[in-house]
Parts: sequence; C-alpha cells; structure tokens
Amino acid sequence: MTIIGHNFIGGSRSAQGTTLLKSIHATTGEALPYEFHHATEQEVNQACEAASQAFKTYRHTSTEQRATFLENIADELDALGTDFLEIVSQETALPLARLQGERGRTSGQMRLFAK
Repeated sequence: MTIIGHNFIGGSRSAQGTTLLKSIHATTGEALPYEFHHATEQEVNQACEAASQAFKTYRHTSTEQRATFLENIADELDALGTDFLEIVSQETALPLARLQGERGRTSGQMRLFAK
C-alpha cells in the first residue's frame, strides 16, 4: 500500500503545508514511515469551498445515483485489504479482528443506506 500523505481537495492532491505529521506506533511510540502534510488555512478554505460546490451538484442527484455512490465507497473501503488494516492496527493498537469487524460494519451500513 502506497501512502502519499497529501490532502485531497476538489479531486486534486495538495501539499502546501510545510509541517509534516508523523504516524506513530501506538504501543511502542516509534515513528512509522508515514508522513502527512498539515493542511494550511488556505487549503482548509479551498476544501470548504470545494465541498460547497460539490453539494450544489450532489443535492440534485437521484436516489439511484446516491445509492451507487455509497456502494462505490463501500467497495473501495473493502478493497483496501489487509495492508490498510495492519497500518491502522499499528496506529491504534486495536487488534486486526476488531478492525476487520469495524470495516465490515462501516461498509455494511453504507450498503444498507444505499437500499
């Protein structure tokens, strides 16, 4: 799994912030090899504006389109695989079995809402 550490704003990657947030192993306190760019105030404002613009389109979508949207998110979440869960486990100290259940519950709820 490749982790890039950029912010996604309006469908594009952004990494204007010079401060990097390090991922930390929850049980050892050691730094993990993942860094994330801290969003600048400008990036936060851009994200808010992009969300506002996206809502103007999204609010006119049909229930079928919204259902497909939720199902696609659930599919993407499930497709992340065990690499994703192992990283989350390192960062949270939660066992893999719990994280598998949480992921299944979340994607299951999205699919339920899609119905």
